[in-house]
Amino acid sequence: MSITKNKKQKILIIRFSAIGDIVWTSPVVRVLKKQLPNAEIHFCTKYVYREMVIANPYIDQLHFLKDSLSELVSDLKKEKFDVIIDLHKNVRTRLMRLQLRRKTYSYHKFTLRRWLFVKFKVKTMPNLHVADRYLRTVQPLGVQYDGKGLDFFIPKEQEVDIQQFLPSTHHKGYVAFVIGASQFTKILPLNRMMELCKKINRPLVLIGGKEDKITGDKIVAHFAHKPASNLTIFNACNQLSISQSASIVKQAELVFGQDTGLTHIAAAFQKQIYAIYGGTSTLGFYPYDTPHVILENNDLNCRPCSKSGKNHCPKGHFKCMQDLKFDFELPEVYNSDPT
Repeated sequence: MSITKNKKQKILIIRFSAIGDIVWTSPVVRVLKKQLPNAEIHFCTKYVYREMVIANPYIDQLHFLKDSLSELVSDLKKEKFDVIIDLHKNVRTRLMRLQLRRKTYSYHKFTLRRWLFVKFKVKTMPNLHVADRYLRTVQPLGVQYDGKGLDFFIPKEQEVDIQQFLPSTHHKGYVAFVIGASQFTKILPLNRMMELCKKINRPLVLIGGKEDKITGDKIVAHFAHKPASNLTIFNACNQLSISQSASIVKQAELVFGQDTGLTHIAAAFQKQIYAIYGGTSTLGFYPYDTPHVILENNDLNCRPCSKSGKNHCPKGHFKCMQDLKFDFELPEVYNSDPT
């Protein structure tokens, strides 16, 4: 079924969380709005993730899940949607669909295949990025991927002036290093982060949340107390919003990052990304449609140990990160005017 292009249609897209998953829905939002000019696009997510979508010009109206699912559903019923696109597909979104009683398209999660892959390393998962699975979900509506990658829109007031925010050592160019992630098995140990910083050997901006500030401070202090080191590092952890962090990433020359949301936001700016994977897999979850290098330990039969990370290494050795090789070469050309 394709939507009649000369008739106004209201389309609701649902994706509650998290940062990476929401940015992966952005091609769906864009192609629906641009290829179905009479479509009115609504997007529903958790209120805590409003920064991910609030400046998106392809969204006509936003709806947020705060405390009450029933209140949200009550408000959505008033909209009388024509089509629902469920890109989350969990218990709550199924309940919403049942109550809204509208034509629904939901993406294929490959739940069983992914469980077999993680639990028994049975490789039945298709090598198809989740963003492409989202796009396949809406193909019956008569739209196709336009080849323009991901979107992330930064409100003007959230753009960071690096000449004011960063030290002069970084004004001619810097590398962004996203040091945080949601789970222990996604994060390089501190000693390995320091080793990686030394390998990069360029002005660095460390990006992360409140929980990453102490780690960032330790990295800065480590190199500050080494007289022979010319490495300049600025710790921006716990200083920036998601949009401001995205602005720092957007203006970086290169981006290093763990398997986390901000690393995937970097793909929206077509950055060269060096993505670090520990206990999780790249299968379907690599930086989308942007130049990238994957740093992972392929010599282990215990990877992946989980689909989204764990708070400890199940084997106790954490070799996926401790034995990870930093066998990459950075581009020789170092731009003096980052954009």
